[in-house]
Amino acid sequence: MPETPTFGRYAEIPYEQMTPEQQEAYRFAVETRGKLMGPNKIWIHNPKLTKVASPFGGHFNPGHYSLTEREREIAVIVINSKWRSAYPTAAHERRGKEVGLSAATVEAMLSGLPASFDDKREQVVYEMAVCLSNARWVPQGLYDRAVEALGHVGITDAITLMGHYTSVSMTLAFYDVPAGAPGLER
Repeated sequence: MPETPTFGRYAEIPYEQMTPEQQEAYRFAVETRGKLMGPNKIWIHNPKLTKVASPFGGHFNPGHYSLTEREREIAVIVINSKWRSAYPTAAHERRGKEVGLSAATVEAMLSGLPASFDDKREQVVYEMAVCLSNARWVPQGLYDRAVEALGHVGITDAITLMGHYTSVSMTLAFYDVPAGAPGLER
């Protein structure tokens, strides 16, 4: 008989019911990321994945990578909206506004409408995110602007951030986690 779902369709495992491997991964994730939120609540079911995903996601905490918070939110909003996942889209809609993106710009990105940015780096991140999330060929001009504005470190941070949030969005979409779902308190 299936357990009662606590986070969308997913039934979180109370800590005392986790396997020793899951408990170890849980402690590792909390040490690496802090309080488990979003897909980490689900990924903990797979201890090997948790031990990889936690530090990888931690790379995108402020101060650990080359993008500004506004640049980060531009890429995350574009990729989250692609996958139509309520939980991360709502969270990053709020976060985008908190870091100073206008409501109109955030709403345009969420709905797939064109947006533009005065800052050259932000514009390049936006163009990269739209191009890659729409599975389009990256034109030489965009490549050249990205190398000039972000360098290869910034480019790879933006791309892998989008890859990470693709996993986040798809996980939360599969488990149908609604916006703002709290799940179990730990």
